[in-house]
Formats: sequence, C-alpha cells, structure tokens
Amino acid sequence: MPPLEIALVPLLKDNYGYLLHEPRSGLTAMLDPSEAEPVLEAVAARGWKLTHILNTHHHGDHCGGNVELKAATGARVVGPAYDRARIPAIDEAVDEAAGFRLGEAQAQVLFIPGHTRGHIAFWFEGAQALFCGDTLFSLGCGRMFEGDPAMMWGSLSKLRALPAETRVHCGHEYTEANARFALTVDPDNKALQAREAAVKRLRAEGRPTIPSILGEERAANPFLRADDPAMAARLGMAGRPAHEVFGEIRRRKDNF
Repeated sequence: MPPLEIALVPLLKDNYGYLLHEPRSGLTAMLDPSEAEPVLEAVAARGWKLTHILNTHHHGDHCGGNVELKAATGARVVGPAYDRARIPAIDEAVDEAAGFRLGEAQAQVLFIPGHTRGHIAFWFEGAQALFCGDTLFSLGCGRMFEGDPAMMWGSLSKLRALPAETRVHCGHEYTEANARFALTVDPDNKALQAREAAVKRLRAEGRPTIPSILGEERAANPFLRADDPAMAARLGMAGRPAHEVFGEIRRRKDNF
C-alpha cells in the first residue's frame, strides 16, 4: 500500500491542484484548490471523502475554492502560519516547527518566501513528494511578488537540497514556455535540451509535464543553477553572488 495516493486535478486555465489520499486512515486532502467544482467531482469519482484543504500561499488561484469546499464537505483548512490572515477560512496554521500529518503520512513544512512573503511547501518524505505551489516550477520559478532575489534564491536553494528522487508537484502547467526561455540563457545544456524534447512530446499528447523530478530540475532548470560559474559567465556576471545571478535570470524571464 503506497504511503500516499496522489491525483493531479486540472483547475482554471493552467492551474494544478492535487488530491492526497492516505489509504490507511482514509483521510484525503486537496492542495491549492482554486475552485471547488472540479475538486468535488474528482473526489466523488474516486469514492474518497475530503477531510482537509491545504494551501501553500494566499493567491486566489490557489485558495479560491476554500470557502465553498469547506461548506460542502466540512474539510479542515490548513495553511501557512506566516500568512494566516490572508488564507480564507483557515482552521490550522502550520510552520516549519509544527509540520503537518495526514493520517500516517507526515509532511515537513518548508518556509519558502519570495513569490509571497508567507509561502510554504509540503514535503512528504515517505512518499518522495514535494508540493511547492508557485515557488519552484518545472524548468522555472515563480515571480517575486513579495520578495527579492536573495529571499527567493534562499527558498529555491532549500528546495534544491531535497533528495534527487523527489517528485516536484508545482502549481501550473508552464513547462513548455519555461523551456523556451531556459534555452535562451543555457542553450548548450544537454539535460535541458533533452527535457525540452520530452516536454514537447508530452504536451503534443495532451499530457501533463508534472510532476518533474528534482534531480532533473537541478540539471536543467536555470533558476536552480545561479551558483554555477558557467551560468554566471554566460550572463556576463562572473564572480557575482549567486542571488544576483538569479535576479538577472528572473529579470530576463519577466521580460521574455
């Protein structure tokens, strides 16, 4: 029996939420529900009962379904203690010290500010699964709406340090566009070239590119490679601090 059954739920235009079902206890959580109806349909289709709602951050496309889902199911809303006031209908605020447990599945809560000031991730080590919202994307990263390059680089470095086999479940299907940009700053990267080809095949078949594998992200995602001297040199920033190199890559992506 797997420690955690995970089902990807497409939401809105290009959002992804995730159902997390812990089979021993029968508890089921929905992570980052931007809307309610597709979640209720996905839960019903699997014969599960929604017991928890998990939020990584306060943006409406990640918690817009909280109130309706809670009213429909009685699910308990869990979100970042670092941003409790902006999480709709929150019942339980979690931080790095508290962590979170879904039945027998234990999650480490990681504080990863930058996209928003209170952003968190849930890392279920036993399931080798990371749920990182809009901080780390497949071949990309989130915009810095409430942080700066040093803050965001610190958060990405924290995620990058997790085990290589970790499956990265992010908040959006942005991979194909991210690959196009990544090749403009790292055109000779063979790992990136291989990922782009694989991503094109998946999208041509109408399949999601998520989850990605953290070890592959380390090799191909330029936002995780800002401390690589070759990357700095390519950007004309040899010898500059990694967070400054990261900031330049993010600036270029913002204007891509």
